[in-house]
Amino acid sequence: MAAGGFCKLPTGSVVVAMNLPSPTADGTGVRVLVHAHNRARALTRLRNLGLRSVYLRGNAAPPTPDEITAVLHHPDGLIWRGAPGGPVAKGITMTELWHPIRALPRGRTVRA
Repeated sequence: MAAGGFCKLPTGSVVVAMNLPSPTADGTGVRVLVHAHNRARALTRLRNLGLRSVYLRGNAAPPTPDEITAVLHHPDGLIWRGAPGGPVAKGITMTELWHPIRALPRGRTVRA
């Protein structure tokens, strides 16, 4: 199970944030943000990308205001970066910029 959370916006849509294990074997995790009409659609968008066992239970790690701004300004509404608080991999710093989801390295299947 991955840590995550959501924030309902005044427009009625939601931003879902999830901390997931890395798709590569380097031991770092990724923080994924999704903007969608509701939580179910946000999780469906992630599952359609191959993140099959992604579930949101609770609201332990909701998106910060900066994260909400970042995902709302991205045309796809689906972004990621290295997860904060985890080990820092080579080339990934805590000030890493957000990446579009298509730039996520595809290694083994990601299991939440």
